Amino acid sequence: MLLSHVLVVGASAAGLATAEALRRKGYEGRLTLLGGELHPPYDRPPLSKQVLAGARSPDTVRLRTSDVLDAELLLGDPAVGLDPRTRTVRTASGRELSADAVVVATGLRPRTLPGAQDTAGVHVLRTLDDALALRSDLLVARRAVVVGEGVLGSEIAATARSMGLDVTLAGPRPAPMLAQLGPLAAGLLAELHTGNGVRLRLGGAVAGLEAAGGRVTGVRLGTGEVLPADVVAVAIGAEPATGWLAGSGLRVDDGLVCDSRCRAAEGIYAVGDVAAWHHELLDTTMRLENRTNATEQAIVVADNILGADRPYVPVPYFWTDQFDARIQAHGRPGPDAEATVVDGDLAGGRFVLRYARDGRVTGVLGWNMPRQARLRRPEIGGPVPSLEPSAP
Repeated sequence: MLLSHVLVVGASAAGLATAEALRRKGYEGRLTLLGGELHPPYDRPPLSKQVLAGARSPDTVRLRTSDVLDAELLLGDPAVGLDPRTRTVRTASGRELSADAVVVATGLRPRTLPGAQDTAGVHVLRTLDDALALRSDLLVARRAVVVGEGVLGSEIAATARSMGLDVTLAGPRPAPMLAQLGPLAAGLLAELHTGNGVRLRLGGAVAGLEAAGGRVTGVRLGTGEVLPADVVAVAIGAEPATGWLAGSGLRVDDGLVCDSRCRAAEGIYAVGDVAAWHHELLDTTMRLENRTNATEQAIVVADNILGADRPYVPVPYFWTDQFDARIQAHGRPGPDAEATVVDGDLAGGRFVLRYARDGRVTGVLGWNMPRQARLRRPEIGGPVPSLEPSAP
């Protein structure tokens, strides 16, 4: 098919990476990025760390601009509907944009607690504006409670504590990032947080918020205990932003469902956090929420738009920085895999864990040992090898 116009819905890192890949691969036609935010595309990982802490300004997280790509950038006008047959997107302002190929890159919408929107001092963190608003409150607060012990919640807790606040981390699982890291590494992360002064109230439900005069005063646990707070950050996960696809006829099930080529329908593709695609090697539907996936998936989507026939079969990867720990995970470690130290040592705070399930390697994790963990990435998917140190 001759392409004259590609429309990317979502001026996100994934959407921008798709546009960049198209240009690198020789696409010279019309290119449009449609975004719901007023900000041009920016990087999200620094929001919960450097931007929240004030170490980086908003300008430093912006990604390359549309004039470099020779692309039309339409901001502050979210998509509200899609006709896959004609590949026409309707926007909140009434625009109708048709293209030869449409890339859905609308990302996620954060979940929150009941009553949060009507209570001052309660924040989610997804956008640049969210990060700046949370930082503004943290600067004048003394006590912060972070609800949610996953990656984002753990990062916010570490950042807020580094800013000098009295911080409590609450959530249903018994250790930070247990679902991502498994019990051994999650236990060490719990020790890291408590060693730096974060109070952990984990392993129980959060029942709701306490407020007075329209402003939050605490978080109420299922036990009845109230954690006092001047500011609350809610990080209890997010949902794919697919509501605007209602009535399109496209299949939506925890994301826009795609084939192994990241194609939801003829001429319709998905990329980044919103994409639920079929991973051929693992024979499962997968959706990944991380920056690395946004870039890697965009390259494959661009190839397929331009006529290739490439399945997207990545080795999942994510990283997080908390206090003095840089944690990098390849594959799917998971809480049900057996973790073994294969390099370094736990006591020294520098080590590599190999995760195995049913005699096969499912993942590797580096704790302040990024190179050594990366060298073991080829082991993933194969049988558990003998315990030999990785190359120095």
